[in-house]
Amino acid sequence: MGSGVLYNLYERRLARNLDPARLPRHVAVMLDGNRRWAAALGEPAAHGHRKGADNITELLKWSADVGIERVTLWMLSTENLGRDPEEVAELLEIICTAIDKLADDGRWRVHLVGALDLLPPDVAARLSAAEARNAKRVRKGLDVNVAIGYGGRHEITDAVRALLREKAAKGYTIEEAANVLSVDDITDHLYTAGQPDPELIIRTSGEQRISGFLLWQSVHSEFYFCETYWPDFRRVDFLRALRDYGQRERRLGK
Repeated sequence: MGSGVLYNLYERRLARNLDPARLPRHVAVMLDGNRRWAAALGEPAAHGHRKGADNITELLKWSADVGIERVTLWMLSTENLGRDPEEVAELLEIICTAIDKLADDGRWRVHLVGALDLLPPDVAARLSAAEARNAKRVRKGLDVNVAIGYGGRHEITDAVRALLREKAAKGYTIEEAANVLSVDDITDHLYTAGQPDPELIIRTSGEQRISGFLLWQSVHSEFYFCETYWPDFRRVDFLRALRDYGQRERRLGK
């Protein structure tokens, strides 16, 4: 029996043994390892970013197939914007092309998550146009958050700023605003306001840190670290992550 046949049998067995009652509703994925994948092949970073972008639709299909309701993809951090300008420009074009594709696919509801004001104006405008176009065309389907120009500390700072401006507009002093400030107030001003927190966060490439991803929202999330670089991430890797999640006892801080 060939290795491909054995692989398919194993993949089907993994899928069959998943308990729908123990699957996460919201999965967040740190799409890490594109540059190292390309470097291992002697290729420029852009080659890895393109290959990684090509893998996104597959992940969304796998998620929809098992009934996951929302996927958050971290595609560009605030720190990434400080890399070589030529690489950043190439990456932004790859991201814009990928978002245009997702927005026009018809199966996904696309939501931008991040500080678009940190991006070049033409890039921010193109991304916003894709999101608006998608909102008009797609009413039902898997919700897909795309984190671009995203940093957890930046998000929390933006949330507090927005909250203070809101309180000031209502006539509150800084002291009065501080006295009534609550956890829910900050939650309501995050980029993901109104959305459920992710139950599972997957990071590819072997790195075992969160690097500021969804700092506020991940307080009760389960983490799964996968050795595979994102461009090589397969359905079997995804199913293993779901299996691992389903086997954990979630205490939710209690």
